[in-house]
Amino acid sequence: MAEGEASLSRTFKDLFAGAAGGIAQVLLGQPFDIVKVRLQTSTQYPNALDCATKIFKNEGPAAFYKGTLTPLVGIGACVSIQFGAFHYARRRFEASNASAHPLSPATLSYTQYYLSGAFAGVANSVISGPIEHVRIRLQTQPHGANRLYTGPIDCIRKLSAHEGVLRGLYRGEAVTILREAQAYGVWFLAFEWMMNADAERNGVARKEISSWKVAAYGGLAGEALWLASYPFDVVKSKMQSDGFGKERRYSGMRNCFAQTWRGEGLRGFWKGIGPTLLRAMPVSAGTFAVVEATMRALG
Repeated sequence: MAEGEASLSRTFKDLFAGAAGGIAQVLLGQPFDIVKVRLQTSTQYPNALDCATKIFKNEGPAAFYKGTLTPLVGIGACVSIQFGAFHYARRRFEASNASAHPLSPATLSYTQYYLSGAFAGVANSVISGPIEHVRIRLQTQPHGANRLYTGPIDCIRKLSAHEGVLRGLYRGEAVTILREAQAYGVWFLAFEWMMNADAERNGVARKEISSWKVAAYGGLAGEALWLASYPFDVVKSKMQSDGFGKERRYSGMRNCFAQTWRGEGLRGFWKGIGPTLLRAMPVSAGTFAVVEATMRALG
């Protein structure tokens, strides 16, 4: 097989494995995510347990999967892009390292792993920004007859009608890019560091690392992702649940940071971190476990 064909085949495998991991991520994480968003954007819940209890009591169990269709399709695409872009950048760094040091292994430095992950995050932000905006609008809208949107398509149409696609649907995109770059730089860096350390410690090839270890390292990488990027996520959620016209509170990203600091202090940037970290372990473990298993199956 020609080098170009081999590279294309590898990219398709990366994308397919990422899509499989993305579906697992949504199904595992959606109930936790709606609690996180409600805590970030509202002051009516004192803690995560109270929030979850009230959602169940007032809106029923199906409410925990509000807005799932958008992320199920979209996050599958997002995670596909994340892994495809990460491995593309990784292979470019490997080629560069091999060219610069032909007698040494073409392995990446951990700075290069971080940059590959950050590249994946920025590439992903093009679709994750509007997808998460729609999801947040659906998760935070009033329940029952007072709801603002009948579904994802209606939400997209109304958001675009308010201020156009860029300022309406893509609201909060600047902070989304910052969050994605930092989050996925740390996510992939942490996972690759743990996988490489295990392989070196036990003298085994990466593909021989057991599935439970892959899941455990993936879960820990998920914790690192959120601890490294959570304040950006809070600001993003505030901006993407903000009103329009005279009801708008935040003029932009810097204004949102400033208002959050003045009104809530440092604590305001960490609201909802508890359920987020609870969600991160199983969701990230499931994502990496499914992606690694799919990539091993594909060869």
